[in-house]
Amino acid sequence: QVQLVESGGGLVQAGGSLRLSCAASGSIFSINVAGWYRQAPGKQRELVASITSSSSTNYADSVKGRFTISRDNAKNTVYLQMNSLKPEDTAVYYCHARLFLLRGYEHDYWGQGTQVTVSS
Repeated sequence: QVQLVESGGGLVQAGGSLRLSCAASGSIFSINVAGWYRQAPGKQRELVASITSSSSTNYADSVKGRFTISRDNAKNTVYLQMNSLKPEDTAVYYCHARLFLLRGYEHDYWGQGTQVTVSS
């Protein structure tokens, strides 16, 4: 069964740091593009950061200079390092990835979500 498993969320004080991980498992060959999204209560899900297969990155203006997305191809894992966290970063964070499957085609997957809460 192919799945994305997220970890690393939690409660942190403003100014603190967290690192989220998103590990792809199952019958996959590799991760193509991947991204982290977040959804705060009463708001739409928004793209926070994305990374291509060649490790080109893109960030939402609200997190530029504070968040860093990276990938470890050997581990089929994508990370989101979050520094200088603010209360407005509080949300459920979701990993999304387009995976190259061993069956010979690509498919999009979502993680289950991990809660990040930043206290003031």
